[in-house]
Amino acid sequence: MIEFTKMHGLGNDFVVIDAINQSISLQAEQIRTWSNRHFGIGFDQLLLVEIPVSPDADFKYRIFNADGSEVAQCGNGARCFAKFVRDKNLTDKDEIRVDTNAGQLLLKLNADGMITVNMGIPKHKPEEIPLKTQDEAKFYSVIANNIERGFGAVSLGNPHAVLQVHDIKHAPVNELGPLLESHPDFPERANIGFMQVIDRGHIKLRVYERGAAETLACGSGACAAAIIGIEQNLLDHEVIVELPGGTLTINWPGRGQPVLMTGPAVSVFEGRILL
Repeated sequence: MIEFTKMHGLGNDFVVIDAINQSISLQAEQIRTWSNRHFGIGFDQLLLVEIPVSPDADFKYRIFNADGSEVAQCGNGARCFAKFVRDKNLTDKDEIRVDTNAGQLLLKLNADGMITVNMGIPKHKPEEIPLKTQDEAKFYSVIANNIERGFGAVSLGNPHAVLQVHDIKHAPVNELGPLLESHPDFPERANIGFMQVIDRGHIKLRVYERGAAETLACGSGACAAAIIGIEQNLLDHEVIVELPGGTLTINWPGRGQPVLMTGPAVSVFEGRILL
């Protein structure tokens, strides 16, 4: 029997498991079953709290998509991770350093209940994203459905492509999302963002997440959209990102600097499930 907590960050929902005080070994098929909203618990990602790898870290943070694949980054999940370890008395710190498969994250619990995640320094080189092209650029293009589509790309420990659209309500998320997510130009697949610029400090965003389809919110996707908008001189350095599930604030000074994401995290219920 495994104890878990159901949580969400702006409707991007998670099952969070303490894998320090419980012995757990998960298989991809098991995760797929649990993630099913009709036959399981239902979630976008499963998060594990583990003992740290680095001597200066407090925990290790692991993320599994609903399809059972393990990924290196999830910003909304990171905020839920921070709330979980405090709520479960696993730490009394207001600043928590966690190991991930993409490096370390610094999580800060603010006095107003919001949580700020230092998502690290974005990576722009094509081989770091990864993206199959030789030269780094602020604008790339890809052929999908016989139409050339322009996009920006960046890595935050996971690959993101962001397309600008005129009207977020009618963005072709369900049509283009799966085509671009698994496009050959993205050898590790990609998260696909659809961004409507409202003004230089405000965007609307929908994200088709790698391995999870469209979600109500994507923290790293919000960071990626802000970064790409700033790089393309569409946005200022502090951006309000309005997602279907709610709003995040993204701060990014520019190249070589870490990106900061601030938003809420909510616990929904506690449960136990048989392995």
